[in-house]
Amino acid sequence: MKLARMQTPDGTVDGRYEDGILTTDHGEYVVGRDGDLTAPCSPSALYCVGRNFAETLDQMDYDRPDEPDFFIKPPASVIGPEQPVRYPDWTDELTYAGELVAVIDERCRNVDADDVPEVVSGYTVLNDVDALDQQGRTARKAFDTSAPLGPWIETDLDPREIDMETVINGETRQEANTELMLFDPYEIVSFLSRRFTLRPGDAIAFGSPANPGTVAPGDTVEITYEGVGTLRNDIVSERR
Repeated sequence: MKLARMQTPDGTVDGRYEDGILTTDHGEYVVGRDGDLTAPCSPSALYCVGRNFAETLDQMDYDRPDEPDFFIKPPASVIGPEQPVRYPDWTDELTYAGELVAVIDERCRNVDADDVPEVVSGYTVLNDVDALDQQGRTARKAFDTSAPLGPWIETDLDPREIDMETVINGETRQEANTELMLFDPYEIVSFLSRRFTLRPGDAIAFGSPANPGTVAPGDTVEITYEGVGTLRNDIVSERR
């Protein structure tokens, strides 16, 4: 089942999505006629794990981490599918990273890896936008529109062995399978739950395979995870 949220003239509504129709407790909404899909959750924090694919370690000359290496993006960074990613005027090196994301369903802490499916509502897709020429992860990754999320939450998914692909302007730039992760999704959620109280709607991203290039204004980024869907966003100029 796909769970989605829609921005309408009267506010945000949520429900079950199928074939362009969002079914809520109060009726049906047609995407494009009644509103547009927005980010499928509203996280208090977006926890992002880096360095979680061996090919990424090789590309960036990183050491293999002993435990998940993470950072946090703020709620202000989140946008939805089809919403524009603004290319900041203070960077000259903007890149992308296609990541699978777990969305937390209930308040929890100290969750065993085997119990993670019980506290996760489902999975969605993130583009971890990164301004590579800035100093430090917060400056690089935590800015407006740096976390496109969507298009919906897929509730019926085992995240541990699925294919992914990132396509820029029709050209495939990333291809991998989640079985290549150094730490699998259940391990990561469990690890973070020992450090943070996770809340409903919080999002946990599991990292990206090697990233072979940058983007520019006018580019279209499409990230697909098997069994979930495709997150699509255009890059637009913020320069004056």
